[in-house]
Amino acid sequence: MTSEIQQNVSGWGRLKAFPGRLGPKIVEAARKIKKLGQDDPRRIIHSLKVGLAITLVSFIYYVESLYEGFGGSAMWAILTVIVVLEFSVGATLGRGLNRGLATFIAGALGFGAHYLASRSGDKVEPILLGLFVFLIAGVVTFIRFFPQMKARYDYGLLIFMLTFCLVSISGYRDEDLLDVAHRRMSTILIGSFTSVFVCICICPVWAGDDLHNLVASNIENLGSFLQGFGIEYFKISGEVGESKTAVMQRYKTVLNSKQSEESLANSARWEPGHGPFRFSHPWKQYLKIGSLTRQCAYRIDALNGYLNSEIQTPPEFRSKIQATCTKMSMESGKALMELASAIKTMTPPSSAKPHIAESKSAAKGLKSLLQAGLCEEIDFLEVLPAATVASLLVDVVSSTDKIAESINELATLARYESVEHIIVEEDEAAGSLHLQPIPPCLNTSGEHHVITIDQPSRHLP
Repeated sequence: MTSEIQQNVSGWGRLKAFPGRLGPKIVEAARKIKKLGQDDPRRIIHSLKVGLAITLVSFIYYVESLYEGFGGSAMWAILTVIVVLEFSVGATLGRGLNRGLATFIAGALGFGAHYLASRSGDKVEPILLGLFVFLIAGVVTFIRFFPQMKARYDYGLLIFMLTFCLVSISGYRDEDLLDVAHRRMSTILIGSFTSVFVCICICPVWAGDDLHNLVASNIENLGSFLQGFGIEYFKISGEVGESKTAVMQRYKTVLNSKQSEESLANSARWEPGHGPFRFSHPWKQYLKIGSLTRQCAYRIDALNGYLNSEIQTPPEFRSKIQATCTKMSMESGKALMELASAIKTMTPPSSAKPHIAESKSAAKGLKSLLQAGLCEEIDFLEVLPAATVASLLVDVVSSTDKIAESINELATLARYESVEHIIVEEDEAAGSLHLQPIPPCLNTSGEHHVITIDQPSRHLP
């Protein structure tokens, strides 16, 4: 009896303590939810858009006349919205077109396979249907292994195989196959159109914009690191603080950006022309720029490992290479910052050329120092870390030059206009606004004056 009372007391104590233990977890979860929304408020809007789209297509069930026309196939509209409506416009259009075309083609082929099999007799019909399903499933699955097909049409191929199997197999038992296929096709189209309409018309998120900004931001992060590396490595006092060091470490986000860039590029190819981006915008070129940016980031990651190295290089050797290494790092960083600005403003990266030339000149100066016998009478093992840093900086200069060439190619393919050309056009347009007279008020008598307004020329900010 006493043991039962003790168990009840202990159980009641645990029950009373449960809210106290649960409270901190709820607070932590609320913080994570708040941070997730603050990092990208578009996530909240997208969640509301999905809820709205599902609510709209669910009226097929709620409205009696619509339900009588579609019946149980109305559920396919809801399922279509759930799987088609993605975060960006490009991803939604890609999935919607893949699902719509795959359903239409597979439905037609499935109906044709059922028609041919049904004309061959009751005994041969299931054998032919099984053969058709085997061939279609095998061929489509093999096609999905091709990288280009998998990147853009994998979802469509999957839906194609699923729809063909459903239509051809279910037609063996269902007599009203054509009516069932028509209902499913109609509801899938309704779901796809609803998803595309909501995604485009309500706060659209363009994958092309995200890819454009991501590539520019990645290059900018590399430039921030290089601008501070020389000062930090050679311990030039009073020039790098904790905030600057934290900014330098942003380059690490570039190392794992490949998957995001490829996903955004695949989605951007489905998007129509919007904003400054034409319909045939060279999105593939962004992948090339991103690949070169990551190659540069790997070298920068190796440089970062030498910032807090415990191996001390002889001061006389460090002092001789300090000027050239610092110049290579600083000029390469400035060039990358100019290249990032050129992508953001969609102008040719001509302002980066002087910095690239200066960094190449510094690299040649370093090679001349080394060839002139700089390392004589110095233990090679002692100067190896600093020599490695210098070699990595030379590689970074070369990588920066390659990034600049790829951005120049992007500017040519996308037909970027130079800032000077834009300013001249705006000045010519603004010139017609200078000294414009304001006509006198109508229906007035007596003296009146004509006022002229001299408007200044507009320039880009």
